[in-house]
Amino acid sequence: MTIKKSSLQSMTAYARGQFTDESSSLEWELRSVNHRYLDVSLYLPSSLFSDQNELKEQIRNTLKRGKIEAQLSYESTVTNARKIIINKEQVKALLDAQQQIETLTQKANSLSIIDILNWQGVIETPTTDLSNISKQAHKLLEKTLEDLIATRLREGQQLSQFITIRCDKIASIVDSVRSRRKEVLLVLRKKVLKRIADLDLSIDENRLEQELVIQAQRLDVSEEIDRLTAHIQEVKRVLQRKDAVGRRLDFLMQELNREVNTLGSKSNDAKTTQAVVDLKVLVEQMREQVQNIE
Repeated sequence: MTIKKSSLQSMTAYARGQFTDESSSLEWELRSVNHRYLDVSLYLPSSLFSDQNELKEQIRNTLKRGKIEAQLSYESTVTNARKIIINKEQVKALLDAQQQIETLTQKANSLSIIDILNWQGVIETPTTDLSNISKQAHKLLEKTLEDLIATRLREGQQLSQFITIRCDKIASIVDSVRSRRKEVLLVLRKKVLKRIADLDLSIDENRLEQELVIQAQRLDVSEEIDRLTAHIQEVKRVLQRKDAVGRRLDFLMQELNREVNTLGSKSNDAKTTQAVVDLKVLVEQMREQVQNIE
């Protein structure tokens, strides 16, 4: 059996992206789980809060469904020693002011180095280039989203294979039920005739045939078999689409389950009943996995 490569995505995935240069270190962590719609939770350092809407929109433009948790960590890589900048003009102004005060008061009381350093404005902290950090955050998010999608596609390929294999098993079981339709009706006829004989009843032949036809119509599963076959073919077709197909597949799982239940209600022999049990197991296995598909 050859399984075509699918473009569908699993909603369950994780990706991490890192960027470091001489002044800063950035790290994105993206977690994705299944969700009915697209729900994005964004966690940012306070210095990048202003980018929140743009970053959320970047995620929304990339993904269609899933509960997404996106966390950005930022750390400056500038050493403490390099952070200290002395405002020389401010120091000169302080010393000039001291000299003027000494002249006016005729008192000498020199400022200590500690006094000067503690004076507001003497020590300056270099401003961080937030525009560059913002640019790198957007760029790194794009790369991390690509990694997340790659993971979702790999998981999606496995889900596609899982579902395709079970579709083939369902098709095989449905074919076996189809091939036994005449046999089931013959068994039904024999049962009815045996019951009449055991009860020693005298029934008009035409009336008997009419009753057998009514029973056969009541137990006929041709429509259910045809619809099951059509639904399986549609599932396989949907798996090859390039857009978000999770909701469509979920609908098809409901339809498959409905037809299997109807088939079970019409079952009149042990083999068909067992086939229905097997079909229910396979449909439920697919339904559980479909919940993870975007």
